[in-house]
Amino acid sequence: MEEVKDALGSWGFFQIVNHGIPVDVLEDMKKGVLGFFEQDSEVRKQWYTRDRSANRVVYNSNFDLYSAPVTNWRDSFVCRMYPNPPQPEELPPPCRDILLEYSSQVMKLGCSILELMSEALGLEPNHLWDMGCATQLQVTSHYYPPCPQPELTMGITEHTDAGFITILQQDQIGGLKVLYKDQWTHVHPIQGALVVNAGDLLQLITNDKFVSAQHKVVANKVGPRISVASFFLTDLMTQNPKVLEPIKELLSEDNPAKYRSTTGKEFLDYFYKKGLDATPALTYFKI
Repeated sequence: MEEVKDALGSWGFFQIVNHGIPVDVLEDMKKGVLGFFEQDSEVRKQWYTRDRSANRVVYNSNFDLYSAPVTNWRDSFVCRMYPNPPQPEELPPPCRDILLEYSSQVMKLGCSILELMSEALGLEPNHLWDMGCATQLQVTSHYYPPCPQPELTMGITEHTDAGFITILQQDQIGGLKVLYKDQWTHVHPIQGALVVNAGDLLQLITNDKFVSAQHKVVANKVGPRISVASFFLTDLMTQNPKVLEPIKELLSEDNPAKYRSTTGKEFLDYFYKKGLDATPALTYFKI
């Protein structure tokens, strides 16, 4: 608990081993992602759309193509896996079975991490769960082709994540960097480990006790690089959405709320409209 508190209060990132997800599940997930992206483009394009609300399964390149200042050197495949996962036939055959299994395992792990985080904040173990911090699970698989001139582009631009927590599986090629004390530090891959990081909404509800750190992925001549990011999000329904605001138990006269109330939909709509850049979406919601 103390290690989680220290990591999220300073770096906003940590790596975990002994997390309970078997190594063969991790490896099969990477193989499934590779299998999807290395299909013929004629096969892949049946999943392609730029409308993120159109399907529970979305394939595209640069979701923020028309809003961000630059484009990135990677393609993405997004699946909304909880609470209403796609039917198996809605998922591409190369990763159909493993995506369902992997998502189930990651969901259990995320709930355990939320319990640890709640207790690290001095709250009841189910506090963050009850707030809706795991109401939705979005699994996004990234494919970074080998880049002939990596100095001219980025794998993913400097940014912060929008949700509560992200559980990331990266392969052994590396390239992920986190900003800590104004310096970029490599998050070196550890075999069998998973990376956990805080998102903007977690920083908002904890009133800066946990920080959503800037991070990026550099392009590489080696590849393809595969990563799988599982985003824990709030309810995005437009009817009766939960109001998100700094947790009252964490506030005091000396530590008043630093962010205004919002909903998950309002926050994510702004995040997607703005696109990925060095200015966190969270800045817009500061008091």
